[in-house]
Amino acid sequence: MLDVRQLACLRGDRLLFRRLDLHCAPGSLTRVAGANGMGKTSLLRLVAGLARAESGDILWRGEPIASCRDAYHAALLYLGHAPALNELLTPLENLRFACALGGDAVDDTACTAALARIGLARQIGLPCKLLSQGQRRRVGLARLYLGHTRPLWVLDEPFTALDAAAVTALAAHIDTHVAAGGAVLFTTHQDVPFQQALRTLDVEAFAP
Repeated sequence: MLDVRQLACLRGDRLLFRRLDLHCAPGSLTRVAGANGMGKTSLLRLVAGLARAESGDILWRGEPIASCRDAYHAALLYLGHAPALNELLTPLENLRFACALGGDAVDDTACTAALARIGLARQIGLPCKLLSQGQRRRVGLARLYLGHTRPLWVLDEPFTALDAAAVTALAAHIDTHVAAGGAVLFTTHQDVPFQQALRTLDVEAFAP
């Protein structure tokens, strides 16, 4: 699916990493590891097409992502570290808006079911400003329960602010996506109980 070849990332005047290679095949689960400030989030943003690499190539099914932008974005589900929410809208309204912005045609029934699966059945009608940090995080994560048509998931700290039960449930959902032939690239500082085989890419191994 995804090939990253000899990638280098510059932030300001600091080179975070160089000559980084990564291959995400169908059915792969890859954790990006490394100390804070070493480039984990920067790598995910490069892969998501949200930033430009200093050098190197990012290929989707053999083509540079810049050359197949529409097809790549249709195959990609990216969730950043901070939930992008309108605090005055409800979880249902935020999820519906996020799906529409991402080009996913989903109805209220599907959105409601996704929010219930992530543990927000009782908060669907509340404005997000009344939710806890963990509940806000779950609003964004609900997209994963609507993302089965997108084979590549790129997730920055998806388990942050979740309780143990929610971590286990989300890990099981990610396992299901991987078992169905999807690929997941993610960061986390937590020990997560995955059933699928987990690979680790340490960005510090590519520090200059």
